[in-house]
Amino acid sequence: MEYYKQHPRFLVAVDCVIFGYEAGELKLLLYPRAFEPEKGKWSLMGGFVQENESACEAAHRVLAETTGMNGVFLEQVSAFSSPEREPSERVISIVHFALIRIDRFKKNRPVTASAKWWPVNNLPPLIFDHDQMADQALKRLQQKAGTTLAGSELLPSKFTLLQLRNLYEAIYQRGFDPGNFRKKMLSLNVLERLDQKNSTDSKKGAFYYKVKPNKAEKELERIVKYL
Repeated sequence: MEYYKQHPRFLVAVDCVIFGYEAGELKLLLYPRAFEPEKGKWSLMGGFVQENESACEAAHRVLAETTGMNGVFLEQVSAFSSPEREPSERVISIVHFALIRIDRFKKNRPVTASAKWWPVNNLPPLIFDHDQMADQALKRLQQKAGTTLAGSELLPSKFTLLQLRNLYEAIYQRGFDPGNFRKKMLSLNVLERLDQKNSTDSKKGAFYYKVKPNKAEKELERIVKYL
C-alpha cells in the first residue's frame, strides 16, 4: 500500500458527446455549465466516476440522469489527460459518444431542462477541450458508419432509403450519389424491406425498411469508400 501512496492521485470524469438527428441535421446536446469555473458556458454532459463504478457505468449513469433515457447506444472514444485541460484540478476525462432519438428525448422531460440541441456544423464556443472531444467523437462515428450500419439508432424503427441516405449525408457532412448509395446499402443484406410505403416524398412512394435483428453491429465490408 505504501507504494501506491507515493504516487499522485487525480480526479476521473466522463464526458458524453450525445448525438441526435432532426430535420436533416446531425445535432449535439449541450448544456450551460452549472458551476465554476466557466459557469454558464456551453458544455458536454459529464460527471465524475464514483468509487463503486467503472467509467462505462458512470457514462451510462450520466446519460440516464441528463436525458431521462436508459438503454442508449454508448461507445467509448478516448481519454483526455492533458495536465492543463482544467484550470482548478487535475482531471482525466474518459469520453464516450451516444446516439439518441431527439423525439424520445423531448418526451422524457430530462432533468437538464436548459440543455439545447445544436447542429454539429454550427456549435457555440465550448468549455475547456470539449470542442476537441466533440470533433473526435464525430470522427469516431464516421469511422463506425463506414464499416457498420451505424446511426440507425437515430432513425425511427422503419425508414426509407432516402431517409437513411439523408442521415449518412448529415453524419459525413457531404452528399452521396442516390443510386450508388441504394445499391450499396441493399447489397449489405442488413435491411429488410417492409410492405408499407411512404408517400410523402414522391407520388410513387418509397418502401420502408428496417434493420434485420442482430445485423446493425455486424462488421461489414467498408461502406463509405464505395459511395
